[in-house]
Amino acid sequence: MTTIRRLTYFDHPKLKKLISYLCTDDNDKLAKSLLEEPIGFVNAILPLPLKFKSESFILIENNEILGLITVTTTAGNHSKINITRLIFKENMYEIGKQLVEFIMQKYGAKGALSFNVTVDECHEELLDLFVNGCGFRQCSSETLWKIENFTTNKENIRWRYAQNSDANSICDLYNHEIKTIFKPSLERNPKEFMTPTFQGFTDFYKTRYLTEESGKILYYFSITTSDNLNYILDITANSGYETDYDVIINAMLTEISSKKKGFYPFIKQKKYVNNSEEFEQYLRSKNYTPIQTQHILVKNYYKQAAETSSLGWEVFSLGENSIT
Repeated sequence: MTTIRRLTYFDHPKLKKLISYLCTDDNDKLAKSLLEEPIGFVNAILPLPLKFKSESFILIENNEILGLITVTTTAGNHSKINITRLIFKENMYEIGKQLVEFIMQKYGAKGALSFNVTVDECHEELLDLFVNGCGFRQCSSETLWKIENFTTNKENIRWRYAQNSDANSICDLYNHEIKTIFKPSLERNPKEFMTPTFQGFTDFYKTRYLTEESGKILYYFSITTSDNLNYILDITANSGYETDYDVIINAMLTEISSKKKGFYPFIKQKKYVNNSEEFEQYLRSKNYTPIQTQHILVKNYYKQAAETSSLGWEVFSLGENSIT
């Protein structure tokens, strides 16, 4: 008999066999999520708008765990669900498909309207699983660039921490800079730029900043980390003004180094914004290294899934690596 249910602390012995396919970092993250089970239980019984942590579900057959899926709501937009991890045994494509469909049905019934997942470009089989097997559509992509051998110095840039009261203005800037073709899928609402109510219990920590001139936001940038070692720098610049990326990136690196001696910084390039090509030229001119490109896949709850593919599948983990 096949059942799908929420992952619990008591599943750890059985789960160890499945996650032996994964690297040590993934093992550690799954173990940590199991240790936080009391908090996870509280999160599980909350309605969708109040959920503050990721949730994992397992597929069991004959008392053996064959697959696992992890999802989380988008901060500030509970109707948008992110699939962050999908694991299933080699060649068991139907297991992955069943888990994805279970999530769409479960959260769709609770009020979710869209489902998002990012898939590494090298995982062609996984892309096919979501696109042809589960009816997701490929939207755009993001690339992470690694910064090496960097130095920091004090720059004359006036920035301040973003406040919840800035959310409307930040949202207007962010949405304005999205290329028109991608707006229907990637536009955000103001609440997504506010600090989560339960930020201390979330799976990552994000600090938001902005610079402004005459009441207009010139740059909105953020620093995100899930382990206090790897930091992702993200910049949204007003394309109506000349952008000095050196100054902004230095400001972020200086901010991190003032609190942390050793860390690994990465720059996110959003391929769906107006200045993406210009930003890529800058990154290449600085000899930064592109280390990961992830495709953004989207599915609206009301869209019908495509027919099943006949291909076999491997074990995959989504969005749960050392730099996200």
